[in-house]
Amino acid sequence: MSTDTVRAGAAEEATERRREQRGWYFYDWACSVYSTSVLTVFLGPYLTAVAKHAAGADGFVHPLGIPVRAGSFFAYTVSASVIVSIFVMPMAGAAADRTGRKKPLLAAAAYLGAGATTGMFFLDGDRYLLGGLLLIVANASLAVSMVLYNSYLPQIAPPEERDAVSSRGWAFGYAAGSLVLVANLILFTAHDSFGVSESTAVRICLASAGVWWGAFTLVPLRRLRDRRTPSAGRSSANGWRQLAATVRDMRGQPLTLSFLLAYLIYNDGIQTVISQASVYGSEELGLSQSTLITAVLLVQVLAVGGALGMGRLARTYGAKRTILGSLVAWTLTLGAGYFLPAGAPVWFFVLASGIGLVLGGSQALSRSLFSHLVPSGKEAEYFSAYEMSDRGMSWLGPLLFGLTYQLTGSYRDAIISLVVFFVIGFVLLARVPVRQAVRDAGNPVPERI
Repeated sequence: MSTDTVRAGAAEEATERRREQRGWYFYDWACSVYSTSVLTVFLGPYLTAVAKHAAGADGFVHPLGIPVRAGSFFAYTVSASVIVSIFVMPMAGAAADRTGRKKPLLAAAAYLGAGATTGMFFLDGDRYLLGGLLLIVANASLAVSMVLYNSYLPQIAPPEERDAVSSRGWAFGYAAGSLVLVANLILFTAHDSFGVSESTAVRICLASAGVWWGAFTLVPLRRLRDRRTPSAGRSSANGWRQLAATVRDMRGQPLTLSFLLAYLIYNDGIQTVISQASVYGSEELGLSQSTLITAVLLVQVLAVGGALGMGRLARTYGAKRTILGSLVAWTLTLGAGYFLPAGAPVWFFVLASGIGLVLGGSQALSRSLFSHLVPSGKEAEYFSAYEMSDRGMSWLGPLLFGLTYQLTGSYRDAIISLVVFFVIGFVLLARVPVRQAVRDAGNPVPERI
């Protein structure tokens, strides 16, 4: 084979890889609007208001006969959605590796979640149980889709490109969130001009996130391609049995497990801050919905630059050191959040700026770092375990947040309780020798990691 033929083949392969990468970015563009508009901005305060409308004189609602303070219902529902995710994610990862067909599973999860989100338009009056059910379905669907989406990363990007590719994916997601939040802000603040009530405007914003999610999922479904891996075709009785087999396999990769434990803990703190920040702002600080939307929009805009900037820092200092620095920033930001004065939007915007600068990079670099620790041919099952760490223990933070508020009646106490996740996560991650972990997984070690 001539040198020109080899070069032409390499160029064609690089072109196809870049095409897949661009398609891959678009799933972040599609689903991140749900995380931003629904989970972070609108649903928490709105579902809390619906629950309070349904509550008795004592301020409690009684789902399944269980007394729950209305202000804690959203946090508890987020925890419940994560527990449901624990049961479905292993089956998705096992099915993807067994069949080698990720795209149909990705499509099913994405459109189930998009449909549930669109159905939030019908959340009004005292239908807090409907809101809780739709939230559980949407969150569990998102978790399953992310297992499949993340497992493409090692297949579409060589080791030296993964930090950059993962960071661009997060940047795409935050850019989409910013764009849709601008439209949400216009509709919400000028709802009278559009001839709709404030409640209807919120429900339109919720439902539009589902429409966006479903529409832009078409792009990755067209561009990504399934690959038959060495594990494809392998028999497996069920997802839980496959998860048990994956965990047994990981016992031969103890450093990978050590990273997952650290990630499990500090990511729980990140996910809880994302989902509960708007509740803290509205209920404890007395900020308006317009202020919260503007603050989250600020987070989205800064997170684009933050994700790309931390990706560049990782090229200089390595992903591990950059993540450790971000965890210090998270701890300081939460500490400052405890002392925020009520009714002072400017200081809330300062806090939002701090979160935005570290949010995208923390998650993007964690994803790319883990991709180096995955043995070839086991991407979906290992990323199922990763997503279990991402989502599977993320019920603990909302549960702690909800319990702290239920016991103390103070959202300040609830928000400061989350510092423990970042401190413990920092200590555990600092102890992981990532270069050795990459070698143990049988992968080439990047110059900087």
